[in-house]
Amino acid sequence: MAESKTLTTWRALSRTGPGRWLFSRLLCLKAPYFSSIHPVFDVLEPGRAVARFRKRRAVTNHIGTVHAIAMANLCELVAGTMTEVSVPRSMRWIPRSMKIDYLAKAETDLTGEATLPVIREGTAQDIEVPVTVRDKSGKRVVLAHITMYLSPKNKL
Repeated sequence: MAESKTLTTWRALSRTGPGRWLFSRLLCLKAPYFSSIHPVFDVLEPGRAVARFRKRRAVTNHIGTVHAIAMANLCELVAGTMTEVSVPRSMRWIPRSMKIDYLAKAETDLTGEATLPVIREGTAQDIEVPVTVRDKSGKRVVLAHITMYLSPKNKL
């Protein structure tokens, strides 16, 4: 099975820090809203993605912690990108829903990790993608469950 263009680009650029940064910028050109958190991917492979962003004034709230929506943005970014490189090329996907629990104040840079269950090719289905966001000390600050709807691509 041929891999996605996203995964091919990641593999070409991810060998160095500047390459991972460039990949992340290119991804944000494709989906501009994600650029608001200035993410950088550290891992991207079928079934797993890890990305991070720095705590800076632009992503904080009125009490000086990382804003809830910035963390939700990270969750959707890692879940969606990981799903993109994981689904069979004969399938398409779209987020259907997100449940997110804010477990603790986020007072540092953050890292989000998404994993993916097994996908049945050819069958329209919902899959639940768990995403964990941790602070610099490793404390879990967010747990999200994003439901992705997968379906076969239309054959023209």
